[in-house]
Amino acid sequence: MADLISRLAQELGIRPQQAESAVRLLDEGNTVPFIARYRKEATGSLDDGKLRALEERLAFHRAVEARREEVRRLIEEQGSLSASVAAALDAAGTVTEIDDVYRPFRPKRRTRASIAAEAGLTPLADLLWAQDAQTDPHAAALPFADAEKGVPDAEAALKGAMDILAERASDDADVRKWVREYTFKNGTLVCRAKKKEEDSVYRAYYDYAEPLRRVPPHRILAVDRGEREGFLSVRVEVNADYIRTYLQSRTCRGESRCRAYVADAADAYDRLIAPSVQNELRGALTETAHAQAMRVFGENLKHLLLQPPVRGKVVMGFDPAYRTGCKIAVVDDIGAVVDTAVVYPTPPQNKTEQAKKTLGALIKKHKVDILSIGNGTASKESEIFAAELLREQDRPVAYVMTNESGASVYSASALAAKELPGLDVSLRSAVSIARRLQDPLAELVKIDPKSIGVGQYQHDMDAKKLDASLAGVVESCVSSVGADLNTASPALLAHIAGINAKTAQSICDYRREKRFETRAELKKVKGVGEKAYRQCAGFLRVPESADPLDNTAVHPESYDAARRLLALTGYTASDVRNGTLDALADKVEKRGKEALAAELGIGLPTLADIVAELQKPGRDPRDELPQPVLRTDAMDIASLRVGMEFDGVVRNVADFGAFVDIGVHQDGLVHISKLAKGFVKRASDVVAVGDVIPVRVIEVDVARKRISLERVDGLLKQPKQPK
Repeated sequence: MADLISRLAQELGIRPQQAESAVRLLDEGNTVPFIARYRKEATGSLDDGKLRALEERLAFHRAVEARREEVRRLIEEQGSLSASVAAALDAAGTVTEIDDVYRPFRPKRRTRASIAAEAGLTPLADLLWAQDAQTDPHAAALPFADAEKGVPDAEAALKGAMDILAERASDDADVRKWVREYTFKNGTLVCRAKKKEEDSVYRAYYDYAEPLRRVPPHRILAVDRGEREGFLSVRVEVNADYIRTYLQSRTCRGESRCRAYVADAADAYDRLIAPSVQNELRGALTETAHAQAMRVFGENLKHLLLQPPVRGKVVMGFDPAYRTGCKIAVVDDIGAVVDTAVVYPTPPQNKTEQAKKTLGALIKKHKVDILSIGNGTASKESEIFAAELLREQDRPVAYVMTNESGASVYSASALAAKELPGLDVSLRSAVSIARRLQDPLAELVKIDPKSIGVGQYQHDMDAKKLDASLAGVVESCVSSVGADLNTASPALLAHIAGINAKTAQSICDYRREKRFETRAELKKVKGVGEKAYRQCAGFLRVPESADPLDNTAVHPESYDAARRLLALTGYTASDVRNGTLDALADKVEKRGKEALAAELGIGLPTLADIVAELQKPGRDPRDELPQPVLRTDAMDIASLRVGMEFDGVVRNVADFGAFVDIGVHQDGLVHISKLAKGFVKRASDVVAVGDVIPVRVIEVDVARKRISLERVDGLLKQPKQPK
């Protein structure tokens, strides 16, 4: 355990005490959001991201240990667990290295070596391996010739013995480790087009080579997909002669007539080691690339979920389409559907004037403030129409282009049917597009994260790992914002730390009979025991409660400390409710934070969190972020000119750059080299989904619908340091 803690601390750059406390808390069944928020004293204030990384590395190392013990058992059952084998197992640091140790003992399918061994040629192989100066290989092989065993003569016997030696060399764990490391450090990934005359998105890789150790994750994923789809042939090139010389130096000893046979057994590299090691290396690179893609996906998803809500506005959801018409849904300032319609302003109907009349009446009737337009099919035509429509209104109305990814998935789901039973499936997506603007988090949690459209190569990844990774991101986002116990949807509640879908439904069933009046009442819900209550209570709010602490992120276990803090600083619960604690932080500072924390029996991090919550009860951290960019006019790609500058919204982030919405149908790409003045390792180090950044157009390709941008202030801004 001590070695594991030390390894985790070193990998994550934290103190061993922090790693030990975090591992203990995780093993006790605590959730990451709970630990990050309410166990800061124990972990030294490790944040959510660091705890997720620790949880991931902990699982990895435990999987390695589990495999080590499994292999130890399998070898021991064969009676082959010598001291040297045990030592090699103990020294192995990865599953691959453990499997290298196991390779000689693993049950094998029939190979050339196993066939030779069945023919009784192992003693001959041992003679050759010994390389005695007195041994005549041909003479030594004659007694092993046996036509009935498939060994017609001495030459056949020698060939079979060499097969045994080749497999023996291939099964040497030290040899494989050296070859693997040498190939990674010195090998080159080479791609060629299978059909040069056929254009594809993989054209950049039709004649591509890059040192294996330097290939970035996004290129690995592109090459893998291009190979899988039949556009690319991919191989690893390395100095094979050098590797063969190394193998001979390990196997050949002195001068003897056996040496040549042992040296020829170096075909172990070409036939056995090279294909296996190169596949392992490419597999490892792919696994690393998948892990990085999941991290990028998670970061993008986090920033998308935590987009600031647009509160107190009546929104018209506009789901664009061609033939079937544009679906319209008006929702009031709390998200309730008040009207719907279908209009046909786009081709082929082009009933523009009729659509303007219908929507103009809805805007006037419901005092619509904003149009939320989906960014999918027919969105450009719809945006142009909307800009014309809004110019004709007698009240100020703006529009926003909203990411509609997953709206159709939601509209056809059982959850949508339950939430919007009176609406046609086609209209539900318009409701979703409207509500996404009002509260992105509450609406997007209803959709499978993989359908939200902020990841790349997601369909190539291990579905189970991706689901687990994204579920953790959603849980952290929902828990950081919190949820109203009386109004939150079952979908939102199910992502609160410590609550599952079944418990979320039980909460909704309970409040249908009786609204929650206090946080503590949550304990009466079926499925919420003491452990679940401890995990979830701090993330659930009851604004109507007589106790204002129930509308804060102060955990019930700290209520006593919070009340004593109020008394010591001359405040009451009414001051919390009325928001009149502006001087609380100053009073705490004057009394001395350390002394006050000691008097209250809490740590400094908990004291700081309590003070922040008491000063702003019910606060939503998203309100501090920039609001969405509202537009009143529309452009298309043909109207763009080099040098134009815009305030763009980052829609997606990949390792190689950021895709930015500048108000035309196609998002523009800001390449990583154009994001900042200095070197940027990853685009996510300097931008995030939802950021509003000033950009300049540097190239427009209308035919290919590609826009290249550069960040204007990015040329002066240094990259932020990764956490």
